[in-house]
Amino acid sequence: KRKESILKSIEEQNALSPELKSKIENSFDLQELEDFYLPYKKKKKTKADVARENGLEPLAKIIMSQKNDDIEFLASKYLNANVKNEDEALQGARDIIAEWINENIFIRKNLRRMFQRKAEISTKVVKTKKDDEAAQKFSQYFDWNEPISKAPSHRLLAMLRAEAEGFVKLNVAVEKEEAIDFIEENIIKNKNSDATEHLELAIKDSYKRLLEPAISNETLQEAKAKADIKAIDVFSENLRQLLLAPPLGEKRILAIDPGYRTGCKVVCLDEKGDLLNNETIYPHAPQNDTAMAMKKIRSMVNAYNIEAISIGNGTASRETEFFIKKIAFDKSVQVFVVSEAGASVYSASKIAREEFLNYDVTVRGSVSIGRRLSDPLAELVKIDPKSIGVGQYQHDVDQTKLQSALDSTVMSCVNSVGININTASKSLLSYVSGIGEKMAENIVAYRSENGPFEDRKQLKKV
Repeated sequence: KRKESILKSIEEQNALSPELKSKIENSFDLQELEDFYLPYKKKKKTKADVARENGLEPLAKIIMSQKNDDIEFLASKYLNANVKNEDEALQGARDIIAEWINENIFIRKNLRRMFQRKAEISTKVVKTKKDDEAAQKFSQYFDWNEPISKAPSHRLLAMLRAEAEGFVKLNVAVEKEEAIDFIEENIIKNKNSDATEHLELAIKDSYKRLLEPAISNETLQEAKAKADIKAIDVFSENLRQLLLAPPLGEKRILAIDPGYRTGCKVVCLDEKGDLLNNETIYPHAPQNDTAMAMKKIRSMVNAYNIEAISIGNGTASRETEFFIKKIAFDKSVQVFVVSEAGASVYSASKIAREEFLNYDVTVRGSVSIGRRLSDPLAELVKIDPKSIGVGQYQHDVDQTKLQSALDSTVMSCVNSVGININTASKSLLSYVSGIGEKMAENIVAYRSENGPFEDRKQLKKV
């Protein structure tokens, strides 16, 4: 696509030679394509454009050829209403040469390689923000320096975030002398000509004003893309671990979403994960109604034949676990603490509203905490993977890539474990290869109308 639009754009400018066309068609590198396109790119009026309009291109060509001496005298022939003296003429010619150097594909390619191998990334604190409270978590990057090729992904993402929030300034650079020496070797062929000093000035200007900012930015973007991939791999792996956590199986579960002032929300679920009862207890400060809370929990465990208790790991989680373990039950009941990351996102979602239309958000959150114990995979697929809190800096990486990596992780987990067609929810069904959202809806509708599927023939009717 990029080749097509570049070819079209150059053709519209009537500048497409057969040689350039074949170079573009045979290139398989995006950066190289952009280099070919650079001289023809529509850009704001540059210093070189102004110099060309003032008729200074022939003078630039003379300097570039490095054959003529007495450049000052030659420059005097190019004076006009816009070019008042020789200095202005030479300055204009140097602007044109600087642009030629910037558009030289060989030079760009080699500088790019130099940056990839040797560039250092450094940070400097923004003086006015140094004492901000929010800046303190980035304090190790107030004055940092390391080779960009060796910076681990989490550190690079941290520096980029510190810059985005305005606490530091980032810089990616190589030794300036080394870069300029390299360009001079390739441009200056005759050290003793009059043109040499003008070429040296043009090279310095081209590097500082055009080449360094562009290639430095490219190098940083490339490093960020690599860091994103690294970070996304970590997120996907964390998500896989969560989804494939061993399920407790079809048991009757009492689930608690712990809290202090607002109390603990308690729900009882049957083997299928359907809601049997919900209550609120206040065992912690400020109410400290422990006796009543114990009584309620005991009677629920007995009344609904509860086999396991699932406690969310949020606020007051430890105190709630301690409180539950003090209760003397008539039979043994296992107690588990599960991650409640993303439960609040689920409880306010469309899926939760469809499942529990007449219950409030806190009840839905508790149900999610209970179901995570009996079948983590089936419950967690209802939540956008990014809300499960799978890693650091997840808002800084490429969001499209992150979404697609997490989605395919969920898909691979669901398809490697398999599902029970008669109990799987719509969200779980829609992750099965070959079943989309609409088909999942139809399967659930058929199931509730005709009872469980007994063979594949029935499934084919859907």
